[in-house]
Amino acid sequence: MKTFILLTKLSSEVSKQLKDRAKLGRQWLEQVKAKCPEVKFIVHYALLGPYDFLDIYEAPDEETAAKVSMISTSNGAFQAESIVAIPYKRFLELTKEVEENINNLV
Repeated sequence: MKTFILLTKLSSEVSKQLKDRAKLGRQWLEQVKAKCPEVKFIVHYALLGPYDFLDIYEAPDEETAAKVSMISTSNGAFQAESIVAIPYKRFLELTKEVEENINNLV
């Protein structure tokens, strides 16, 4: 499974629905679970700043991550951006592989 970060900015209309926030969030999560049952959510944060929410989740591929973003926009998100995240330990392994390949060329 790959790790993804979802940054969500709600539309101004949805942002005003404070009393319905928990209900709207549950409905969104139910839709994601129904349409993307293989997705595993790791953490969900409300943010202060340009985005309203940050989710870290695991999905098998980019197409599934795209579905999560589309479900978000269909549920009142003004913007939903999924980003692939590489675990830092794996990133360090990749840098070693690149360095070895460069050294083999020299």
